[in-house]
Order: sequence, then structure tokens, then C-alpha cells
Amino acid sequence: MKLRGKFNLMLLVVFGLALAASGYFSYKQLNDNARDEVLSNAGVLMETILSARTWAVNEVGPNLRETSEEEEMLMMGVPAYAANKVMEAVQKRYPEYGYREVALNPTNVKHRPADWEARVINTFRADATKTEEWGIRETNKGPYLYLARPIQIKQSGCLGCHTTPEKAPPQMFKIYGDNGYGWKLKEIVGAQIVMVPMSVPVANADRMFKTFMFTLTGVFVAVFVLLNIMLSGLIINRLGEMATIAEEISRGNFEIGEFNEGGSDEVAHLSSSFNRMRRSLIKAMDFFNKQPG
Repeated sequence: MKLRGKFNLMLLVVFGLALAASGYFSYKQLNDNARDEVLSNAGVLMETILSARTWAVNEVGPNLRETSEEEEMLMMGVPAYAANKVMEAVQKRYPEYGYREVALNPTNVKHRPADWEARVINTFRADATKTEEWGIRETNKGPYLYLARPIQIKQSGCLGCHTTPEKAPPQMFKIYGDNGYGWKLKEIVGAQIVMVPMSVPVANADRMFKTFMFTLTGVFVAVFVLLNIMLSGLIINRLGEMATIAEEISRGNFEIGEFNEGGSDEVAHLSSSFNRMRRSLIKAMDFFNKQPG
């Protein structure tokens, strides 16, 4: 294999390894950034909903119990009701976002957990110190990131509706029947789960990755071409000229000109050395030719 072929093969191997490593790490970083962005959005949405629940517990509920016994008004003081109303308003602008309050023994059967939601709840029940869990689920609408937090009975006031049917408000038993009772103080009964789509951030990450890889490949091609041009001008052509002259001299043709010694690099020094060797060889041949037979 000629010098140019060896040089190009080495360049291709180095560029290929560099491109593969850059692609791997950039793809991972871009997708991690996309996931972190979605997780941040889910956290903001979760905090918004938790604020609505806290407001309902601390501000709305006590006032409603003092002023009215109307069914609809009492529902406004229920934390889950307030949280879902806030989410309904959010979904008018972002319909792809989701929020669920699920419990193993819910008052409203609509809040019964799916299998994966039940697993999340049981994870919190198995480790009371765990305050948050997130993951990515594949759905028919694409990948969704979920952020879950436990629902724990931290205030005895919540037990007024969930201890026994006799202690619960009559309207509640009339609407929901014999569901959602037997809860205990400090017990983790369910989970709040926010669902945020990942399709847009992932698509943005993929587009940025493709742009980065195309740009990097273009840079590599440009460097490859430039290095080949430099290799040809600075080394290959000059070495080829030296090889031609050396071959002619080896055949006894001393009429051919000397090497071009222009420059101060290693090839120029090599040319100078060959020229000195050529002149010495010519002198030696002249000396032997002048000796008497």
C-alpha cells in the first residue's frame, strides 16, 4: 500500500472512531437534556396542582363547611376536586398533559389505579421515606414521562370523610356509596401522577443530533480533503520527484537535475542530503573513470 493509502486509511479509522464516540455521547446528552426538560415541566405542573390542593384544604374547605351544605359547594373544598379542576383548565391549553389521583381504595371508582399505577402506589407504601418517583411509559400516543408523589393522610381532618360511612357527609355516601373508607392517619393511600408527553422534546433532540452529526461529518470531510491536499503538496509529490531522480541515477543517468531543496522542513533536508550524495557519487565515478585501465 502506498503512503497516501496508508495515510488515508489511518485518517478514516481515526475519523470513524471520533465520529462514533461523538455521536454516542451527543445523542445521550441531548436525550438526557430532553428528559430533564420534560421532568422539569412535570415538576412545575405537579407543584401547581399541589398548590391548588393546599389552597382547597386550608382556605376553601373550612369556609364552605361553615357557610353551606350544598353538594357542589362542599365538593369545591375537596382537594382532589380542586386539583382536577385546575388540571381541566390546563388541558384546555395543553390537552396532551395528564393528571391522575389514584388510590387503592378510592371514594370515586374512576380513581382506581391501573396495574402500573398500583405498582407505583405500592412502591411508596413499601418505602415511606420515598417522596417521588418518575419513569417513562410507551403509549399509543408515544412516550410519556410520569412523575408521581404519594398521597399520605397527614391531617386527621381528612379522616372525617374516609373513616366509616356513618361519619362521612350524607351527600358523599349518597353519591359514591360504600367506597373509600377505612383510611388511617399517616397511611399512604394512593398517588398523584402527572403525565407529560416526550414526543416534542425527543423530536427536537433528534433534529439537533442529526444537525450536529451532519455538521461534524462535513467538518471531517473538509479536514480529510485539506490534509490530502497538504500531504500531496508537501510530501507525496516531493517524495515522488525524489524517487524518480534517484531511480535515474541508479541507472547511471547523471545528467538529470538535482532535487529541489526549497524549504526548511525534513523533506528539504532529505533533498539536500540526496543532492550531496549524488554529487559525491558523480565525483567518485569520475575518479574511477580517470584511473588507467
